[in-house]
Amino acid sequence: DYKTESVAEGLQRCCPNGIDVYFDNVGGEILDAALGQLNLRARVVLCGMISQYNEENPVTRLTNFSNILFKRARIEGFIVLDYLDRVMEAMTDLGTWLFGGKLKYRVDVVEGLENAPRAVNKLFDGSNQGKLVVRISAEPSA
Repeated sequence: DYKTESVAEGLQRCCPNGIDVYFDNVGGEILDAALGQLNLRARVVLCGMISQYNEENPVTRLTNFSNILFKRARIEGFIVLDYLDRVMEAMTDLGTWLFGGKLKYRVDVVEGLENAPRAVNKLFDGSNQGKLVVRISAEPSA
């Protein structure tokens, strides 16, 4: 949980042998911490930079960026739209993993359509945990 311990410390604890492949949606401090843990010939996939989109003071310097060179790592961009022809395959695999208990998830529910702007803000200020859902009405009674 990056909100209760430093990302670098958490990565060192969870990846004591370093990182071979890192898929990044966040950028900024989290990307920098991952770059600091890279193994030789690691691969880094960049898919987003959500931490930087609305940041007043975006991270302008990755202190561990030189590890790309020193660890002979590769960085590649990944755009989901490039793989639209494989959506059904992905949905099948994800569904199988989900119902088989191989995927764990959290849901953060915000009640009421009037709170939708607050929900959107949670995406950018990092206060949500897991999939963010706006419930617009109570479930109908049977």
